[in-house]
Amino acid sequence: MRPEWGLAGNAAFIAAPRSRTRGRDFGGRAFLHSYEWREDTGFKVLELIMTAPMVVASWINLQYLGSTTDNRAFGCGDKTLHNVCGQHGVLEGNAGDLRVGLPWQSLHDGRKLMHEPQRLNVVIEAPRAAVADVIAKHAMVRDLVQNGWLHLWLIDSLSGAVQRY
Repeated sequence: MRPEWGLAGNAAFIAAPRSRTRGRDFGGRAFLHSYEWREDTGFKVLELIMTAPMVVASWINLQYLGSTTDNRAFGCGDKTLHNVCGQHGVLEGNAGDLRVGLPWQSLHDGRKLMHEPQRLNVVIEAPRAAVADVIAKHAMVRDLVQNGWLHLWLIDSLSGAVQRY
């Protein structure tokens, strides 16, 4: 009904073989990446996934999280009053502070929130050492993981067990 609800409700980012997610209904709440670590010589694809789409998914999730938990501080209020200010944000009305988050209409349907505020759950099926190498190499990824901006989970390929990183 509202295009801005397309990403509302995002909760997970999964990078694993397609067989892990095939036939499962995530209710539009998960970003899915088919990833086969055994075919990834040198783990360059894993590095690309963790430094590009995973980071973007966390940005999306954090924008919804902040805008939902405190729209006055981190959102941008009512979009019917917006005046675009360059490529930086919006002003509410003809004056006031620059607003950079999401408008209330992107988050609420008039009765209930369309986004449940939560940190992104990232689930990766890859060897722990390979994931640790990517985290050690990239400060941006390291900051997201170490500062708790997302929750990182690893799937053990042999047992299927999921462990928190």
